[in-house]
Amino acid sequence: MHIPDILYDVLIFLAAAIIVVPLLKRFRISPILGYLAAGVVIGPHLFSLVKLTSGAHALAEFGVVFLLFMIGLELSVERLRNLAGSVLGLGTLQVVITGFAIGGVAVAFGATGREAIVIGGGLALSSTAFVLQLLIERGERMTGYGQASFAILLLQDIAVVPLLIIVRLLAESEAGIIQLAAISALQAAAAIAAIIVIGRLVLRPLYRIVAGTNSSELFVATTLLVVLGTSWAVSLGGFSMALGAFLAGLLLAETEYRHQVEADIRPFRGILLGLFFMIIGMSLDLPLVGRHWLDIVLLVFGLMIGKSIITAVLCRLVGQSNEIAVRTGLLLSQGGEFGFVIFGAAMVTGVLPQEIGQILLAVISVTMMLTPIVDSAGKRLSRMLGKDPAPNLDTISEETQNLSSHVVIVGFGRVGQTVAKALSLGGVDYVALDLNHKRVRNCHRKGMSVYYGNGGDIGILNAVGAGRASAAVITTDQAVKALRISFRDLQIFVRARNLRHRRDLTREGATSVVPEALEASIQLAGIVLRAVGTSIDTIDEVEQEFRREDYAALEEIEGDT
Repeated sequence: MHIPDILYDVLIFLAAAIIVVPLLKRFRISPILGYLAAGVVIGPHLFSLVKLTSGAHALAEFGVVFLLFMIGLELSVERLRNLAGSVLGLGTLQVVITGFAIGGVAVAFGATGREAIVIGGGLALSSTAFVLQLLIERGERMTGYGQASFAILLLQDIAVVPLLIIVRLLAESEAGIIQLAAISALQAAAAIAAIIVIGRLVLRPLYRIVAGTNSSELFVATTLLVVLGTSWAVSLGGFSMALGAFLAGLLLAETEYRHQVEADIRPFRGILLGLFFMIIGMSLDLPLVGRHWLDIVLLVFGLMIGKSIITAVLCRLVGQSNEIAVRTGLLLSQGGEFGFVIFGAAMVTGVLPQEIGQILLAVISVTMMLTPIVDSAGKRLSRMLGKDPAPNLDTISEETQNLSSHVVIVGFGRVGQTVAKALSLGGVDYVALDLNHKRVRNCHRKGMSVYYGNGGDIGILNAVGAGRASAAVITTDQAVKALRISFRDLQIFVRARNLRHRRDLTREGATSVVPEALEASIQLAGIVLRAVGTSIDTIDEVEQEFRREDYAALEEIEGDT
């Protein structure tokens, strides 16, 4: 019986991932490095178990497509509007200045003008897939440096479009440049406008019909159609498929179906993104690296140091703290996955010589592999730059001015940190207040949005944007009354010690109060019921019975204690 080559390749990919990734994860090494290592092992320059085919490359690119879709799904048009200042300002400065600096160095070492443009633009980009995966794994997506990094990465992803058009223009004759640029711009604008209009008119009714069928398979199929169809439509206008997927996610983020869509797509994204990183590992030309190892080492260090310095300086110029600037600079110091796309297109069109292109691909691969190590160094360095955890109100206001519909957390102990981690994983911004100097200082060093301040002080509440917040979470005995008096429409969620404490907090204006000890007791009872064989439905009914009448079943027993 003949086994198709594609099946053989898939089996090798899966086996390599299952063997290598858990092995490295046992030593607390990023799964991304595991996928890269697996690609090197099975690649053509080591054991040659899998050949690099155009089909494998195309399949791997879908990993980046689904990653950008998930990024768009975390946002909404409103949140993107709030990020517009940092994206257009910091992001544009980083791409333009870094690109010119790298291009200038390339010219100094003998590159032509055309080559310098491509090299500068390609190496100015950082790895959206790598960096966001690291931030998500560590629950640091919503920290100060996480948001700064995301703003820069978002602009870089958008910048891929004009860079690819520039590569096409550089390969054309002078006579066709203006005409080609005009046609490309019109195609891109028409595609994006059509997607936004059609998406707003069609998506919600479409998903309402599909959801009404109660078919999970049809729901997943619809989501795949939306993602891939939008990506294809945008690619017709000259944009990358990844940007089309981002637009699809952005449109779906405004619907009530976003959470189910995210749950359905996550496995596809994880598998394809892992394949993408394995392809990168396979693409690493080990004989070439051996011949040019010194050049590559020098380029790797020069690129990472130069990008770190430029990005950090720009972050400081736009008002970020030293800690956030250092973490952001080092986190974005690597080359990016879109560099593979740009340099690949440049080599195909003859704009970039093959040997130079292969060296640059090796540089990008090595810098991506070094990213977790460099980021850990950035974490330690940022801690050395720690500052007073209690900035003045003007500083707090300036650092939180772009936030809206966020959550204010008062008290950042065990409970507050757990809530913050859950919000970060859910893609929700938060700002926290705490009166523990050491705790706030440690959080600041990590780039987290935690400030020293009394949650019952109206001045500090205004500074953290409580008037623009969607909710407040109170984990201490303070702030409920002050929040309710000053912000009448704000939802206030509070932790209580017991039922008597709960009644007091409700009178002060809390929207919802959770008696900590009683909730733990109810959950413990549910675990016991499950252990003795009680059905899940019965357990749910018992737990809800206690909550249905505001814990009335427990009120009589506890009395006034």
